[in-house]
Amino acid sequence: MSLSTDGITNWMHLFRWIVKLIRDEYGVDEKILTRTAVLEQDCGLTIEQLEQVLEHIAESFSITFPDGTLDQLVKLEELCLLTSWLKGFYKRPEFISDEFEARCRAINPTAAA
Repeated sequence: MSLSTDGITNWMHLFRWIVKLIRDEYGVDEKILTRTAVLEQDCGLTIEQLEQVLEHIAESFSITFPDGTLDQLVKLEELCLLTSWLKGFYKRPEFISDEFEARCRAINPTAAA
């Protein structure tokens, strides 16, 4: 799948891009893909599919997710906020641990302050 990342400059644009990715790649109804949707339960994605989503996002936005990323994420909005922070579009998400923040910053120089 090749969704263009042109024009994505903030977390809302990025959220919309992730929704389209999950909708198009995994056939998840867009009505389910809300900010509060729980990635595994509501979206119906397996761990393997979520790992594929992370890989696709990482490649598309030139970021790196550290090991254990899925342990930090529960909701679709959290995936978007984490991605936005790593890309430098948004502030550090409150839900991540200090240890996870340090691992993210070590491998993503674009992470916002």
